[in-house]
Amino acid sequence: MKIIVLIARVLLGLVFLVFGLNGFLNFLSLGPMPSGLAGQFMGALFVSHYYWVIAALQVVGGALLLVNRFVPLALVLLGPVIVNIICYHVFLNPSGAVPAAVVTVLWLIVFYGNRQNFSGIFVQRSVIAN
Repeated sequence: MKIIVLIARVLLGLVFLVFGLNGFLNFLSLGPMPSGLAGQFMGALFVSHYYWVIAALQVVGGALLLVNRFVPLALVLLGPVIVNIICYHVFLNPSGAVPAAVVTVLWLIVFYGNRQNFSGIFVQRSVIAN
């Protein structure tokens, strides 16, 4: 299982580092802008420069995964990005759903390998006011 987690961590780190850097350097052609609501959504991300925040989170999360430091932090940073990618492809542009699903599976594998670091958030505790 450790080998699978290692491979998933490296692949996830590479994906997010490369696509995050692409947000700043634009070295990969992503094709034409989608039409309709999906295109409007992407246009709003670019015009507002909100995409730079997303790209920065991808670069930081991907780099942390690749150097194997602060992996739980990387998972926390990349989790919301992945949720937004999934939502975008489910609700606005289903054509890219397969790569989004692959990234989600990779994230879940790495999360499973680091589940001990997240055990505290899955404990139900009662709050007693003093």
